[in-house]
Amino acid sequence: MLQTVRKAASVLRLFTPQQPEWGVSEVAATLDIPKSGAHALLRTLAAEGLLQRTGTGRYRLGWTLFELSQTLLDSSSLLRAARPIMERLVAGWGETTHLAVLVDGQVLYVEKLQGDRALEIVLSGVGKRLPAHCSGVGKVLLAHQPWENVLRIVETNGLVSFTPNTITTVEQLRQELERVRQQGFAYDQEEVMVGLCCAAAPIRDESGQVIAAMSLSVPAYRFYPNQQRLTTAIVDAARRVSEELGYYQEDWVWGSSRQSKSRSSGLATSVRT
Repeated sequence: MLQTVRKAASVLRLFTPQQPEWGVSEVAATLDIPKSGAHALLRTLAAEGLLQRTGTGRYRLGWTLFELSQTLLDSSSLLRAARPIMERLVAGWGETTHLAVLVDGQVLYVEKLQGDRALEIVLSGVGKRLPAHCSGVGKVLLAHQPWENVLRIVETNGLVSFTPNTITTVEQLRQELERVRQQGFAYDQEEVMVGLCCAAAPIRDESGQVIAAMSLSVPAYRFYPNQQRLTTAIVDAARRVSEELGYYQEDWVWGSSRQSKSRSSGLATSVRT
């Protein structure tokens, strides 16, 4: 039974924006299973609405998955806590804010809000993935993983170079993640896309575990003059989401300043003045 569930999950993971349709022979070859087994899996998943069969005999994701995804989005305490705070960030800065988690060693974007001043960012979007080593949210999420896990992620996914600023060696990554852990936030300084920067900070659950990261993405020419204020804004916003999830710490430390946490204080530092 467990093997069957794993195989079914492996089939579903094959479907990506780059390859949204699969045939029986392709699935069998990719997963190294008998063609009869692939056919049975695909047919069963289609019968349950998790896949749908096209007129050409190939398979696509089914609408039941969409229904389940909406249930996840509507019931997620993380999203419920984060959305209002993200909305305030966007209203105050007019830029783009992202919420992301770590899945299979990659950044998975679970929310994205875009302001009226924002640069169009085609690489990110709800449901999209990016390598973790080159984004602010990814660095935050990796920085709170055991180093052995980070090495496994690098071995599996590599260190793809997007721009001349992208981290491409394990030693560079180690130093960067150590810096992120110490200061409590991360930057993407034109590492995914030339002309785009971001500041990101961790979100913790009630046990103190980092479960997500939030970022503000800003065109480079607006980022560098406002880097300190942007950092303050995103750290404060992520802190407030963490509070909503039950995390409480007497003092928050980042950079060279100590910020006293108060549940009654507003998002004063999170809006542009």
